[in-house]
Amino acid sequence: MFSSKRSRVITATAAAAIVIGGGSYGIVAATSGGSSPAVAASSSPAGGSASGVPGGGGFGGGGSGSNARSGPAAGGSSGTVSSVSTAGFTLTTSAGEKVTIKEASTTTYENGTSAASASAVTTGEAVLVLGTTDSTTITAAQVIVQPPSTSATSPGGQTIAFKQGAKGSTQTVGTIPADYTQGSGTLASGTTADKATEAALAVYPGGVVDRVVELGNGDYEVHNIGVNWPHHVFVNADFQVIGASD
Repeated sequence: MFSSKRSRVITATAAAAIVIGGGSYGIVAATSGGSSPAVAASSSPAGGSASGVPGGGGFGGGGSGSNARSGPAAGGSSGTVSSVSTAGFTLTTSAGEKVTIKEASTTTYENGTSAASASAVTTGEAVLVLGTTDSTTITAAQVIVQPPSTSATSPGGQTIAFKQGAKGSTQTVGTIPADYTQGSGTLASGTTADKATEAALAVYPGGVVDRVVELGNGDYEVHNIGVNWPHHVFVNADFQVIGASD
């Protein structure tokens, strides 16, 4: 899913609800320059993150580098519209996470690949939302109703929904940039952050992207909260998902 007119990110059709991913909404995997095969990552608790969001891993991602966020940042989420109000709407992700969407006068809308208006957002519709994330609230820059879908593949693994008291997976799949450490890199914004967010959510739906970090080699780390796995999704400069980890 998730191929807007702006981004054209290649994706596939959604799979199951509680354990999701692994070929659902797949992005073709590739190995980026300067990367090396992934190694196993250590696990982290599902609850009690610094962000206060289940399975969030904390806003700073466990590091003290330049990407450690102190406030809202570019991100997004996807799911099904569960309620609509005059100020916005609520969506429920495929992993059961509730996300509050605030609309603004500058919010733009698409229905498939066509321009649309706020009236296209109705209960039960599938949506992709890109904008500024603050925990599980997103101020929408763009709302795409019924995002177009095409077939593709993923690096492997499946989104694991948050469950109180359950530990996150230690699984690492695909390729992790060799020079990556939590807290490194620079926060991305604008179209770049949107494309990376869209790619990550296409392969691993169910969570909320609360920041996108550009790494030194040109790849991106997309930080995913509200799920038990994955918390870190890696996207290359061509906006293809290349790996994921706890």
